[in-house]
Amino acid sequence: MQQNSCFLILSLSLLFLPFIFSDARKDALTGGWTPIKNIKDPHVTEIAEFAIDEYNKQSKGNLKLEEVVKGKTQVVSGINYTLVLQVKDETVDNSYEAVVWEKAWLKFRKLTSFTLVKG
Repeated sequence: MQQNSCFLILSLSLLFLPFIFSDARKDALTGGWTPIKNIKDPHVTEIAEFAIDEYNKQSKGNLKLEEVVKGKTQVVSGINYTLVLQVKDETVDNSYEAVVWEKAWLKFRKLTSFTLVKG
């Protein structure tokens, strides 16, 4: 009797195990985005400054960071940061969306996108 109960519990566990972990696996595979709760965090500001510096180098621009408006992160092989930045160029204020890929353990950062936000 006790052996049958153990077999039944083991069988049911094996049957439902894929269902239990399927959502977690799906999220890990799709690399879902998570909002940044503290956009005033010094590391977020550092990523924003990096994005603007890289953009200025590539475009010979003169943008200056006013503030980080919002952001989100995505765990990949490292972390992708998508930040909406309020930026000043001489006298004009604009918003840009910057995407930076960081591998902190390798001291690696790359600006993958920097686009003007319309509206």
